[in-house]
Amino acid sequence: MQLSTGIKAFAVMLIAVPSGSPAYPIDCAILLCLAGGFPASTECTPAKVEMIRRITPFPVEPPLQLWNCPMGGGGGLPTGEGPRQLPPEVRAYRDAIELYHIDYSQKRGGGDMHIRDRSRQGRYDVAGNLSWSKMEMREAPSWIFAVTGGDEQKVKSGFGTIMFWRGVLMRWRDYQGKTSEEWVPY
Repeated sequence: MQLSTGIKAFAVMLIAVPSGSPAYPIDCAILLCLAGGFPASTECTPAKVEMIRRITPFPVEPPLQLWNCPMGGGGGLPTGEGPRQLPPEVRAYRDAIELYHIDYSQKRGGGDMHIRDRSRQGRYDVAGNLSWSKMEMREAPSWIFAVTGGDEQKVKSGFGTIMFWRGVLMRWRDYQGKTSEEWVPY
């Protein structure tokens, strides 16, 4: 997978902006930097910081808000005109974002194990809105435990000691298909 013509055109525009010019919309930078794997740069560092700030509770906001990115005109990305106008490459980056709001605890009391799991998964829908659905951590993929440090054996078996596990996890994909994650415990 390579960067699309529209994203390449925006990259050229972003790099060519003189330093005295007004700020570019941060969501355009988030899209471009997300596709490029967030390389360390003047544009991408604040874009990643803003994306992480948005998922830091509370409330959890959509990390990529394409409706705030006016990359129309020469860039060929009319993002404010509905989901059908979104180029497939841009939609693929947006749709590859996975959000997990993990709120899990287990403790033994009176000989019983008490488990509370209010975890949710966030995904972008066809219209580009972030929607949430219930998920059970005992059914979560192993990579989530590896990234967050959660105890997979204790969660999946329901046995063990006291455990509190809370935070927001985001996973995304760059233009080479490489995934990256950010875990924000709280």
